Amino acid sequence: MKKSFYLFILSSVLFLSCQKQYSQSTNTVSPEIFADKIEKTAEAQILDVRTPTEFNAEHLFNAKNIDWLGTEFDAKSATLDKNKDVFVYCRSGARSKKACARLKELGFTSIYELDGGFINWSTDGHASTKE
Repeated sequence: MKKSFYLFILSSVLFLSCQKQYSQSTNTVSPEIFADKIEKTAEAQILDVRTPTEFNAEHLFNAKNIDWLGTEFDAKSATLDKNKDVFVYCRSGARSKKACARLKELGFTSIYELDGGFINWSTDGHASTKE
């Protein structure tokens, strides 16, 4: 009985420690923090994962469009530096979460996701190409 209990505790600790390490490479941040980090990062890699139509209508300055729903996400992501910060956003946050998970799998080490996507960015009055 004691052996089973200790095995359960050990397994739980190992599981939770692995989960924490996995989640540390993506930071979901507010529009304010996202803008501040981009401003403080030389040659920031800003990744817009919306469709080209959405991107062409309006996007963050210096953003690169790699459509999450397209067929070339992995290939186009390979053009980015995996060891530099990458800033990811979509319209509302659903696609960017998936894109961030994929970027982690591809070996990116520091990912910032815009909480609430472009909708929150615009609502908070941050600059974009539309202005």
